[in-house]
Amino acid sequence: MAHQWRGIVAEYADRLPAHVQETVVTLGEGGTPLVPAPVLSDRTGAEVFVKVEGMNPTGSFKDRGMTTAISAAAGRGAKAVVCASTGNTSASAAAYATRAGMICAVLVPDGKIAMGKLSQAIAHGARLLQVDGNFDACLVAARKLAEAYPVELVNSVNPDRIEGQKTASFEIVDALGDAPDIHVLPVGNAGNITAYWKGFREYAGLDAGAAHPAVATRTPVIWGFQAAGAAPIVAGYPIDEPETIATAIRIGNPASWAQAEDARDTSGGLIEAVTDEQILAAHRVLSAEVGVFVEPASAAGVAGVLALAEAGRVPQGARIVITVTGHGLKDPQWALRTPDGSDVQPVRVSADVVSIASALGLD
Repeated sequence: MAHQWRGIVAEYADRLPAHVQETVVTLGEGGTPLVPAPVLSDRTGAEVFVKVEGMNPTGSFKDRGMTTAISAAAGRGAKAVVCASTGNTSASAAAYATRAGMICAVLVPDGKIAMGKLSQAIAHGARLLQVDGNFDACLVAARKLAEAYPVELVNSVNPDRIEGQKTASFEIVDALGDAPDIHVLPVGNAGNITAYWKGFREYAGLDAGAAHPAVATRTPVIWGFQAAGAAPIVAGYPIDEPETIATAIRIGNPASWAQAEDARDTSGGLIEAVTDEQILAAHRVLSAEVGVFVEPASAAGVAGVLALAEAGRVPQGARIVITVTGHGLKDPQWALRTPDGSDVQPVRVSADVVSIASALGLD
């Protein structure tokens, strides 16, 4: 009989803290596809796979960390949670809080929020407050609120979030039989790069993983990519007014900055920047040639690998996994624009089969 996926807390119980398992709040997150990408392999000379995190219940990787964060909060008897968000965290927090019977407060930056994400948070009953400031100001406010009032903070500064998100590394190793040579992902608030590195190390029998038999024989090199207009780690200083079309990584002062640098340095990897133009080009490649529809921020890793391949910096034959973090329906407007920036227009035809066949080039 086929195994029914039960969510990451049940599937990786032996690798997660006991306190997140006392009152499990799950929507069946995890178990996302690891898709071979021959088009990207051909373009890079490597063996490339895409880890499709948009297949999680609310459409992004955030669900992995939210099941553990909300489960831990529920175990402590919490009645309310709060988060700062550019979109995906709010959607996930609201869904899992609803599942747990909790109130969810969401602080979002003023303007520049993808409506697909905002609509999710509202649909799940979140109490939405638009803050006069950017994401970083929202996070500061959310942290202060959690310190002063009886609410739990569920941003990635919450260590329970990292515990859940590390399970994506386990899934990659389980699917491939070992860690890839290189793992690639977008970097915004830097919780995910922190979590992946933690997971890879544990599965290789390092750090907390030393208490378990090693599953992987090695750890991968970690490559992270920020949007050029929101690349504080690359610049080496906070960006006061981050600007990029990739809303999910429009963050000027990452909460997990030091941990991201540790993942980069300890793995022998890199964190570099890609332009919005490169991100949108990669977004189109993923949709039109790989068959995976993502939000723009998710394409940053693919953009980075393509840029490095062009510069001759991708090791030939390397096994590379690129995590794409959120579904394209989160921020669909970019799919409706042509490469020159104009709106996509449908081809008009008569309602007869000959005209339709001619328009399709079948005559």
